[in-house]
Amino acid sequence: MSELLRLDNPIRPYDWGSHTVLADLLGRPADGPQAELWIGAHPTAPSRLPDGSSLLDRITEAPEPMLGPGKDRLPFLLKVLAVERPLSLQVHPDADQAREGHAARRGYQDAWPKPELIYALTEFEALCGFTDPERAAAVMTSAGGGRLSRVADILTTGGPRAAVAALTTWPEHDRRALVAEVGTSTIPDLTWPRRLAEQHPADPGVVIAILMNHVILSPGQALFARPRTLHAYLRGTGVEIMANSDNVVRGGLTTKPVDIAELQAITDFTPSLPELVTPVPLADGEDSFPAPTSRFHLTRLQPTGTPIEISAPGPSALLCLDGDLTLTRGSATEQLRRGESVFLSHAGGPASVTGHGLAFRASLPH
Repeated sequence: MSELLRLDNPIRPYDWGSHTVLADLLGRPADGPQAELWIGAHPTAPSRLPDGSSLLDRITEAPEPMLGPGKDRLPFLLKVLAVERPLSLQVHPDADQAREGHAARRGYQDAWPKPELIYALTEFEALCGFTDPERAAAVMTSAGGGRLSRVADILTTGGPRAAVAALTTWPEHDRRALVAEVGTSTIPDLTWPRRLAEQHPADPGVVIAILMNHVILSPGQALFARPRTLHAYLRGTGVEIMANSDNVVRGGLTTKPVDIAELQAITDFTPSLPELVTPVPLADGEDSFPAPTSRFHLTRLQPTGTPIEISAPGPSALLCLDGDLTLTRGSATEQLRRGESVFLSHAGGPASVTGHGLAFRASLPH
């Protein structure tokens, strides 16, 4: 079995993606919006290998050498996101909810939770979790509309759960007027909701956005979204790592199906601060972004001539985002440039990275 597997990674052409970001990264033109570059073994779009097979095929043929004892599914999926337009409001189940929902056939594709971590390559904006209810109520009251004031009263007395319940069941005939109160407001706190109102003029999700934390990540910062946390990415380019799961429940700001009952059932409505993840230098030269999950571990490599030694490299995927890097493991060597990646199986010894550049490695926590 090869100690280094070069990957050819699929692009997902969702309509919210950029026409230039991933094209520039990969050095090939785009024929439409390109939203996500997937590096991994997701059944929908697995990375391809030089022999024409997929990484998923190789794992299926030899799960233990590829992943380690007792594993038959690559636990993580690494992505590059190019967010030109906002994504939907969405939430992912925790482990118990995913297991129960999958067994009960409630629309869950697998029995896995789906925690996520996003690392900002550019300034990156997101909505994540619920902000202080008093603050959100004050913003809606300041906007001056009767409907928003009514939502503010519900929020003050019943909290985010009651407010979301009221908004997701708002009468159909009155939704456009509700959103118009956001769209015509002039207060600075409603800048993003106003933009969302332009795109979704009859979607109460525009008002739900006011209840949420607005997060602006500077390049190099990272945000962790726990399962059960309502969130939406708004704009920017980032490296995302998540559990290798398809489980998503949408609640608005989308033309895709929404499931309000399931969203109400699995969302944590407790107000909380955004969970920023601070990098921790590792002894081997990588910077770790530790997240409270057993499904993945993201590290950043920035070699400047001195080799970075990786003592426990597999299973992992390494993506070069800048510069020229040389990855060596045993007798195998791969040269990596911008946009290129490799997979390192469980079977095999330590690896080293030399050169000058920037790379990210998705692996499992040790």
